[in-house]
Amino acid sequence: MTTQSKLYVWLAAHRVWAFVLLTLSFLAFASLSLDLARVLIANAEYISSYGWQALLDGGLQQFLEICLKCALAMLCYLSFKLCEHVLIHRLAHK
Repeated sequence: MTTQSKLYVWLAAHRVWAFVLLTLSFLAFASLSLDLARVLIANAEYISSYGWQALLDGGLQQFLEICLKCALAMLCYLSFKLCEHVLIHRLAHK
């Protein structure tokens, strides 16, 4: 027996809001993940080339900001997938 979260039940009951959240999550994920891999690789190369000085010049802060951006992008992706699942399940079983 599976129990569904309150958020899942609410999204299933409010299809329009589920679609709005799906759209916003998709747009946020797209904007957050744009060129993220390229920036991460460039930051890693900068830190590996200049070492401790790169960290003191803001390389570590930039790396942490990139990691935070990755985490936010993943949250947006998970939100997108939840809304997608709710809407597909609703379409398939109604």
